Amino acid sequence: MIFPLSDRALALSFLSGLVLALAYPRADLSFVAWFALVPLFLVMEKRPFASGFAAGTAFFAIILYWLNIVMTTYGGMSPFFAIVAYLLLVFYLALYFAVSTWLSCRLRKLLGLSPWISLPVVWVAAEYLRAHLLSGFPWASLGYSQQRYLSMIQSADLFGVYGIGFLLVFFNASVAEGWRALRDKKASLARWAPLAAALLLLAGNAGYGWRQLRGAVDERPRSLSIALIQGNVDQAVKWDPDFKQATVDRYRRLSMDAAQAGKTDLIIWPESATPFYFDLGEPLLARVREIPPATGARLLFGAPAYEVANGSVRYLNSAFLLSRRGEVSGRSDKIHLVPFGEYNPLAKVFPFLDKLVHGVGDFSPGSLNPLSLDEAKAGVLICFEAIFPEIARNYVRLGCGLLINVTNDAWFGRSSAPYQHLAMTRFRAVENRVWIARAANTGISAFIAPSGRVTATTGIFEAATLRGETGLGARATFYNRWGDFLPLLFGVIVLVVWCGAEWRHYRQKSRTR
Repeated sequence: MIFPLSDRALALSFLSGLVLALAYPRADLSFVAWFALVPLFLVMEKRPFASGFAAGTAFFAIILYWLNIVMTTYGGMSPFFAIVAYLLLVFYLALYFAVSTWLSCRLRKLLGLSPWISLPVVWVAAEYLRAHLLSGFPWASLGYSQQRYLSMIQSADLFGVYGIGFLLVFFNASVAEGWRALRDKKASLARWAPLAAALLLLAGNAGYGWRQLRGAVDERPRSLSIALIQGNVDQAVKWDPDFKQATVDRYRRLSMDAAQAGKTDLIIWPESATPFYFDLGEPLLARVREIPPATGARLLFGAPAYEVANGSVRYLNSAFLLSRRGEVSGRSDKIHLVPFGEYNPLAKVFPFLDKLVHGVGDFSPGSLNPLSLDEAKAGVLICFEAIFPEIARNYVRLGCGLLINVTNDAWFGRSSAPYQHLAMTRFRAVENRVWIARAANTGISAFIAPSGRVTATTGIFEAATLRGETGLGARATFYNRWGDFLPLLFGVIVLVVWCGAEWRHYRQKSRTR
């Protein structure tokens, strides 16, 4: 049987998931991630799939609790259907933990491969698969747990967030192996080799980070004066026609105040800041266009857009750039849409889902389109695009010297999600050694340096302006050139070794019959 577990094994598996969740915002106890998986790795061999599934369920149930707020408060779903949808997602994501532990134990059975060797490779490959399968959802990948420790995340410019995840799993698996050696009175010194190797890797990673931070990693010869405008518009009234005027007036006032505080090159409003189709030429359009000439700054803001082609209409979640004269000089469209939030991927198969998920948008994906600021190109990451490393990487490879993240995290309420979202965004700065300016409707707005350091930030659910100087220009990194080659390589290795081992096992069984 796959799922039955002893009370002790079940408790330890759940404990691993619960403790691991504490490594992420808002608890932010990053250090526990270095030991959280040890209980799971110690008990997984008797029921590898069930133990991994239990740990994954506990972890994602805590990390994603805020989804209930999104679905009931803003999605119009009943509490019953919201809980069902929430649990289905939690169970789906828990499968990646389960597959990792099961496959590692399977390789031990077939090849005698120790888990401290196989687990890090399998785990990272599974995380990469989670980030891409069924639209992809890389929220709370293991490496993100270390966002508080700047020295530990600097190696993201080499191997991305997956490299840090590899180190974490390797360390946990090596500690588990060391615990077994400690309890085995006949254990040889060789049994301690994995832990020694893990400590060396940990020291090497920290040393690399300290060296990077001592350098001028954040300095750039050119800079841009930016004002981030956090309107704090209530999601409940954001799209109400009666509040359009008040919304635009609030952003105008905050923008004027920010410009009066000092020289401003660029003003940034968050995702869907203007609650109307900017292309339609609404009366409020003129109110927005007046801001750049009045402030002497360009204005970038989020707004829905549409295109008509071949008799059909495509709706887009976009960011517009206005020149200092108030003219549209560029538009960037969201590429990676939110399933069931901006489109219904199952509408043809399960049309009734449109009724369960009230207000699901009908947006179409856009394409990469860097915006020209004269001084440099800027790549715009709209909403949760910031958690997908390849989008930021591709913008920088197209010559962008600044990344801008516009988002509306009002959906999350006063939960841990806005803090988790910001934590993941920091890795895009390190991976590409580029500055990031982040404007959020209800927070958290921030400036992020290429080291991943947050140089200035706002609180949540407050109207605010945040001024800062961002450097222009991205530095070449190993990660930006080669991308996520590490999890891809691991995926190929796992597939080849596993298939080869199963074939060998099948042949051996056939001969003995």
